[in-house]
Amino acid sequence: MDAMATVGSPDCWWLRAGIPHCGNKRVERIWRQEGLKVPQKQPKRRRLWLNDGSCVRLRPAYVHHVWSYDFMLHRTHDGRAFRLLTIMDEFSRECLAIDVARSPKADDVLDRLTWLFVQWGAPRYIRSDNGPEFTASKVRQWLSDLSVNTLFIEPGSPWEDGYIESFNGKLRDELLNVEIFDTLFEAQVLVESWRKHYNTVRPHSSLGYRPPAPVAIQPWAPGLAPLGPPPRAAWTRQSTA
Repeated sequence: MDAMATVGSPDCWWLRAGIPHCGNKRVERIWRQEGLKVPQKQPKRRRLWLNDGSCVRLRPAYVHHVWSYDFMLHRTHDGRAFRLLTIMDEFSRECLAIDVARSPKADDVLDRLTWLFVQWGAPRYIRSDNGPEFTASKVRQWLSDLSVNTLFIEPGSPWEDGYIESFNGKLRDELLNVEIFDTLFEAQVLVESWRKHYNTVRPHSSLGYRPPAPVAIQPWAPGLAPLGPPPRAAWTRQSTA
């Protein structure tokens, strides 16, 4: 094929083969008719750089070095909104928790973080956007008392929190957009089931096509109770709403 051939010239391979030119709009229309997802056109964005050429965003260097958390919005089949608090470890890509509630507050964020800190230990940094649940004075003071540094992205710059944004996109594409939730309790059960599959089964290309936290089969010892989250009265009350 001639390298100088243009789209409209007779030297184009599809014209020589008798195939008419097909534009992008037509291809996207066919994709939609076949039920395929058409990628959104991404606007050009400026990166934030330091004088030494490194990116401003802190990169995770080890497990539990940097955590990210964010909120997602969805609705049950009756049209009532609920929110999902997603928390992940940026280095291992493991989803540490997904809490589902109608209207979670800053106290609910502290409740979940307390349990995770007891289970895994406190991370060195935790990254988030500037949502009121994350910038609340009680949350920031509590994290400061535990020597956990907060990393707030610039307003309107979700690409600075790329790990959790990518995870939220997978959660929405693979579960939220393909399931109908009749009740909040159903959403909680299905979301938790998806989280376990994401951590233990689903392969990740960034991890060499291995899951972040594969299940280890160990013999059961008498007298050992299975680990699980403590009672969460606030979320239980909301789940019955």
